[in-house]
Amino acid sequence: MARNANYSRNEAKREVKGPSYIAYSVQEKGDGKDRSAFWTRIGAAWDHEDGNGLTLQLDLVPVNGGRIVLRTPSENNEGKGA
Repeated sequence: MARNANYSRNEAKREVKGPSYIAYSVQEKGDGKDRSAFWTRIGAAWDHEDGNGLTLQLDLVPVNGGRIVLRTPSENNEGKGA
């Protein structure tokens, strides 16, 4: 019980920040003029407090290839999923 009590106190001191990056899975479809890309939001990433690295949280994992792209959050995607 003492461990949980300490955890709660430390969490109360921590500032809650939004993610530094939004993670997307990008699937390329078609060729030439018909080529298009489908972007699906799959998670988010937060900077470490010391500035040396990121914590990546994926809600989905692309299983059929494609690529994962990290983009800074914008007003267009604020508050949506992930």
